Amino acid sequence: MKIAIGNDHAGPEYKKAIVDMLKAKGYEVTNYGTDSSDSVDYPDFAHPVATDVAEGKVDFGIIICGSGNGIAMSANKHSKVRAALCWMKEIAALARQHNDANIISIPARYTSIPQALEMVETFLNTEFEGGRHQNRVNKIAC
Repeated sequence: MKIAIGNDHAGPEYKKAIVDMLKAKGYEVTNYGTDSSDSVDYPDFAHPVATDVAEGKVDFGIIICGSGNGIAMSANKHSKVRAALCWMKEIAALARQHNDANIISIPARYTSIPQALEMVETFLNTEFEGGRHQNRVNKIAC
């Protein structure tokens, strides 16, 4: 499985932990994030991840910023992208099951690294349920 990851200055430690976990599980990871805590602009990291997802270059995306909101808003501007802001594994599971989310957005300032790892693992291992949810997902894009 191929994963793209991007983060701003709030998430370098989160990204490192997530990338280490993914590589240990045999995932191929494309890293668009910063490794510095120096202030940067989250859209600069959201857009490459979202482009890879929208173009089918990767299976899923992971984005990280302080609140998870700005980076998710940026990613969701891309057609075919459904970025879900998640703060617990149950939300990550529902984002996949009901919304067919293809990018998980993690709020680094409001979750711990162990929570983030658990959410990513849940997100990547949860299937979209389809059925009645497919009709709703079909209505998301403008």
